[in-house]
Amino acid sequence: MGGIVKSGVAAHDAACILAEGVRQAATAGSPTQATVDAAEIVYHRAVIASCKANNGGNGAEASLRALQDLGQLS
Repeated sequence: MGGIVKSGVAAHDAACILAEGVRQAATAGSPTQATVDAAEIVYHRAVIASCKANNGGNGAEASLRALQDLGQLS
């Protein structure tokens, strides 16, 4: 599940807030499980990309695990 990230790095925090907003918009109403999974995948990929770009790679572990749980990583 997505969520708000507070790392103290403004650019990373802003990117994660944006990703969370997109995830929430995609799952509003009565989404199918496939829609929820797709939104989670997009969210976690965005968090990982921001971790790499804005936070020295720190904080990506939880999202990497989530992608693995969603069948996106072996």
